[in-house]
Amino acid sequence: MQFPIQRLLNRATWLKVHLYLALIGGFFFALMGLTGGISVYREELDELLNPQLVIEQPSGKRQSLDKIMAAVQAAHPERYGSWTLEMPRSPHGMITAWYDKPRETFFELYAPLMVSVNPYTAEVVASRFWGQTATTWLLGLHTQLNLDSFGWNAVGVLGLLLMVSVATGVYLWWPGIRGIWDALKVRHNAGMIRLAFDLHRLIGLLSASVLLLLAFTGFNLSYPSILETLTGSSGMEHGETGRDIVSTATPNNHPVKLESAEFVARGPFPRAELRRVTTPAGDSGIYRINLRQGSEINQRHPYTTVWVDRWSGQVKEVRDPSGFSPGQTFATWIWPMHTGEAFGATGRFIWFLSGIGLFILYVSGLLHWLHRHGKIQDRKVNFIDKDAAAAALRPLAYRLQDAAYRAGPMFFRLSGLLRQKTKLYAPQVRKGYAMLLQRLRSLIINLINRQKRIGKNNWE
Repeated sequence: MQFPIQRLLNRATWLKVHLYLALIGGFFFALMGLTGGISVYREELDELLNPQLVIEQPSGKRQSLDKIMAAVQAAHPERYGSWTLEMPRSPHGMITAWYDKPRETFFELYAPLMVSVNPYTAEVVASRFWGQTATTWLLGLHTQLNLDSFGWNAVGVLGLLLMVSVATGVYLWWPGIRGIWDALKVRHNAGMIRLAFDLHRLIGLLSASVLLLLAFTGFNLSYPSILETLTGSSGMEHGETGRDIVSTATPNNHPVKLESAEFVARGPFPRAELRRVTTPAGDSGIYRINLRQGSEINQRHPYTTVWVDRWSGQVKEVRDPSGFSPGQTFATWIWPMHTGEAFGATGRFIWFLSGIGLFILYVSGLLHWLHRHGKIQDRKVNFIDKDAAAAALRPLAYRLQDAAYRAGPMFFRLSGLLRQKTKLYAPQVRKGYAMLLQRLRSLIINLINRQKRIGKNNWE
């Protein structure tokens, strides 16, 4: 007689879980992987599709932030309120001015106006809405299925289901110590279905750790309040400033300009890189200067922030990541780990491959399932046939094989980079993990005690 726990750990049970998750959510998993993989290189793809956004030969000094902002306001004089200037990541890039709630897309979840400005000439090159360009539409499909709040929540649930799917897939793959070598083989001469199944197992194994990380971080990006509650890191949601600070000075005829506000903000962080400047909105508005220190893992969205009063020129508040708690530090890792930027160019490329791999997992698994149910027939796969078609495909197979060999050292370099990062941040991660477990334990104990009280009251 099997006990309930034994039935739960039965291989057939997990096989059904894996199968049903693939049938129900597999298409969306593949969609998330494909759009996420492409979005890793969103900026590069946007510049490829819009060559006017690339400065071929940068020359001279950049214009002042005040002149850049004046050009943006001249191009959009009817748009009042706060703007955010995002600095380019390279000398060839544009400054992007963000206007969060334009009237044209006011009721959409996230659809700001993006104004591209040449930093050397202060010329407004393009004005576009988020979601109305190819790359932002793809990213919207990845983050919210282009369905606003409903899609945002649905993607979070998909991330949770993907973690279960990947974990069950690895469990089902495990052949035991003696069978590992055979389980890694790809039999290209045993038919199309066998090839698809072998590729499914191999790609799933190679990408499992990355996919688990992507699913976990994606879930937390969709539901940041859960992580904030467990780690005690309120205000650390991606894109949040953490504080709502207003000016207390009396408005006057000599407000502080953008350049002066940046100069003041650099006082506590003289070696930091300027990333964003948000202009005040209304008389109580305040400058928000976003900087990046060399120790921060976030490249595009660092957390170092200085608030400068527009009327008095005084620093009102400072947010320094070096003083973060372990829980807050853990929260800062979520976004860069999800995008791959935490691990540099090599990490981004592996994240790209993993996203495409998730799409291949769905297609190969679907082929295998359709064959088992008699919907498609197996067919011979012959890569060494001498006919014209095989001769045409052979060079491609050789190039793919060569690319696979070159990818090996890249994985080793990534492993080395991960070890370095682990040594650097291990104490903080351990503290954050311990705090997370402690809070989770407290929540479970409180929930159990609450259920006991409810049961007791019902009995009475």
